[in-house]
Amino acid sequence: MPYRHAPYFVGFVLLVIMAGFWASYFGASEPIPLAFHVHAISSMTWLALLIVQQVAIQRRAMALHRILGKASFVLFPFLIFGFVMIINYTAGHFASGEGPVTMVLGPAFGIGMGIAIAAYLTLFTLALKHRRNVKLHAGYMLATPLILFESPFSRVMGEYLPWMNVIGSDFPQAILDTILLSDLIVAAFALVLWWRGRKHGAPWLVAAGFAGVQGVVMWIAPSVPAITAGFAAYAALPPAVTLALGMAAGGVAAWLGWEAGRTPARPRTAAAAG
Repeated sequence: MPYRHAPYFVGFVLLVIMAGFWASYFGASEPIPLAFHVHAISSMTWLALLIVQQVAIQRRAMALHRILGKASFVLFPFLIFGFVMIINYTAGHFASGEGPVTMVLGPAFGIGMGIAIAAYLTLFTLALKHRRNVKLHAGYMLATPLILFESPFSRVMGEYLPWMNVIGSDFPQAILDTILLSDLIVAAFALVLWWRGRKHGAPWLVAAGFAGVQGVVMWIAPSVPAITAGFAAYAALPPAVTLALGMAAGGVAAWLGWEAGRTPARPRTAAAAG
């Protein structure tokens, strides 16, 4: 089966998440907003699902793999819902003018999460569309953890590996430095995987493209007034509306991918003449 080391790769992403968010979430002593719980639970459950799915397919437990595949139709909209909750949380603080850092970085975080959502929708739709091609299906599903990697690793870089920030901007732009560098690492890793298996490497090109765009757009966001204005307009929307749209987008992506991957109906043979 392809990507036999995938469970270790996804497990490594889980460890990076634990390290990156230990101080602010897992080891925090103060109450954590609901949005962070939903995002953490949905994201880590998604990664756990990928690990179990990959182990199941490697051990030829096809029935379990199919059950987990069906479960992804429920989990995926919940995953997108969690992303939107984080955007809404940031937008709320931005709208209330809470702190200079939020006012500078809020739009960057908002558009970065929006790009991450677009990446997830694209990768999951394509994974379902190509579910009959084992290598492409596995590639698109396993590319999704790359979209999660940037956020925790940028925190690891900022807190434990500051020497990796070769850009060296002043605070708070330095936070976006670590995000850009994390995304470039993701893009480079994805391009290596593409190069090693170009015949079925499309998933990694897609992931590399989204990672590169996310890093660059977030880094320049504070200097682009249109991004700030767009985020302010988003912040004025009722949270219930954006959450419903996020959940619906996840459901639509699953449906479109499933429909696109259906086996074409065989043409009926012509009735015998006479």
